[in-house]
Amino acid sequence: MKFQIYTLAIAVSLSPVCTYAQQQQNRDEFFWLGEINKATAVINTDEGLLDKALVPRITAGLTKVINEGNQPGAKRPSSVITFEPLLIKAAGPEVTLLHAGRSSQDMHATYRAAILRDELLDLAEQLNSTSGTMVTLAEKHVDTIVPNYTNGVAAQPNSFGHYLLGHAAGLDRDAQRIREAYARVDRSAMGTTVLNGTSWPLNRKRMAGYLGFSDIVDNAYDAAQISSTDEPVEVGAIVTSVALHTGQFVEDIMTQYAQPRPWILLQEGGGNTYVSSAMPQKRNPGLLNSTRQDASTAVTLAMGAVIQAHNITPGMSDAKDVNANSAMVASAVKVLEGWNKILASLVIDPSRALEELNSDWTASQELADVLMRKYKLPFRVGHHFASEIVDFAKAKNIKPLDFPYSEAKRIYAEAVKESGFPADLPMNEEEFRSTLDPVSIVKNRASVGGPQPSEMDRMLKAAKEKIVRNEEWVTQHRAQITESLARLDADFDQLKSGNN
Repeated sequence: MKFQIYTLAIAVSLSPVCTYAQQQQNRDEFFWLGEINKATAVINTDEGLLDKALVPRITAGLTKVINEGNQPGAKRPSSVITFEPLLIKAAGPEVTLLHAGRSSQDMHATYRAAILRDELLDLAEQLNSTSGTMVTLAEKHVDTIVPNYTNGVAAQPNSFGHYLLGHAAGLDRDAQRIREAYARVDRSAMGTTVLNGTSWPLNRKRMAGYLGFSDIVDNAYDAAQISSTDEPVEVGAIVTSVALHTGQFVEDIMTQYAQPRPWILLQEGGGNTYVSSAMPQKRNPGLLNSTRQDASTAVTLAMGAVIQAHNITPGMSDAKDVNANSAMVASAVKVLEGWNKILASLVIDPSRALEELNSDWTASQELADVLMRKYKLPFRVGHHFASEIVDFAKAKNIKPLDFPYSEAKRIYAEAVKESGFPADLPMNEEEFRSTLDPVSIVKNRASVGGPQPSEMDRMLKAAKEKIVRNEEWVTQHRAQITESLARLDADFDQLKSGNN
């Protein structure tokens, strides 16, 4: 069997991604504790809440702690109670004046949101990359007619491109969910202290701006008690959706490996398949197996956030663990990377797909549809006629394109005998055969959202536009964070130099 191999040539500029990855690499808890302290020093000095005479010692001590933590192999404390002793050692107890109106609760809630925010952008970027591969492949296969299956049984002919755009639509909803969740994660808890705020008149909006947040968590109780638990649970729902969408696609392709002559499979080699250790004829779909396993792992980790958040009092840290939530999001990124590789490795045989369609009766519903649309025969009567055709054909091992027109006329007369309709089949032989042609069926679809050429053109254009908008969204939000942190660095350097 000769397969036609479709490869994807998608140009990707790696430089901007690498630059951002380098910037983001050390944005852990230690990094954000340093940024929070830098912003506190700048804001509280400007607001008159910090004695300017103490600023040189405090800024020098904070700089020392940050620089030492950035050395290769150095410890990077991840909590307020382990970070603060380093500050005291470097600048004396006066440095704790920075802690006015603060608590580990609002500081930890803030860095958890900041870290999750970065990871959501990573997930959005990979999702968009996988969607781009899928839409590019869909465009190549607008005219590739293949079987679609329901209940594991060949059900209807369809354009493979249309099938892929259906999966792309599911991923686009995941992209929407990311954007919506991001807006709720992208809020600063800083300045809420614990439960009900503080008597210190902290400038929460300015703090949020320095840390790259678009807004603040408005209610002080919500900030560290409710919202910070909601965030990983909501992101877990997105991870679950991504994993389920991936799993459905993987399983659909996986079933083809049970056929002796599949019309779609993975290109051999390159880590896509491997040879059985005992049976030399077998080429096991390793990439499908590993991606499915990754999807199951992602669902498991996502459910962990829900279980951790279950039956706890407000504010408890069970569901907030940075490492666990980072692993959860990273698992979804890995799943999408696997799906992307699957799409780029698919080998499709259009002629074999058409052969499968023409060897079964996946076009039989069209008989009932045409008889109703053109000849006003009630659908259920036409459905009965088509069903009788299929029963007769399968009993006699007759394929659709070989079905005798004379038998169709006889079966039609029997099917409509008690309905009061004329016994003559209104279709002539040419129309009868064209109605059973899978290619004609796909091209003649009239539904909005169908696989006909005009709708495929429209949906491909819309899908491409969404990918561009999603890419712009990621770029915009990454730039906002980067620019905010650069502004903080500049203002903190100016404070250190005594030019405040």
